[in-house]
Parts: sequence; structure tokens; C-alpha cells
Amino acid sequence: METNSRPLDMLNGARDKKVILELKNGTQLQGTLKAFDIHINTVLEDAEEHIDGELKRKFGQAFIRGDTIILISPSE
Repeated sequence: METNSRPLDMLNGARDKKVILELKNGTQLQGTLKAFDIHINTVLEDAEEHIDGELKRKFGQAFIRGDTIILISPSE
């Protein structure tokens, strides 16, 4: 198993895979990680908003500002 030496390496490995984003306001977004930049501004495809574990909305494609994200985790 290859170890990633930098956080952006981990994100690169998660590209085109399902991820969960936790935001500062307590919202969770789930979707396929399509793109990100050095500020962790992120693009998700097939994005869904979950609040308290309950599906609230489906967005399709979503752009999330990096300064609102507190956690990014693989979903599978």
C-alpha cells in the first residue's frame, strides 16, 4: 500500500470516488469528487445534502468553498 506524503495526494487518490464532506454548519455533502484546488475548493458530482443523517436535497453538480469544509472522508 502506497503512503501519501501530502494531504493533496490523498485527495488526488479520491478523485472520481465517492466522498463525504462535513461542513462547518453541520451539513454533510456526499458525492463523487471531481475536482479541487489548493484552497480545497471542491466540485462534487451527484451531490446530496444530508442533515442529521437525513437526505434533504440532491444537487447534481456542486461547488463547495474550501473554507467551509472541516472534513473530507471516503464514503465507501
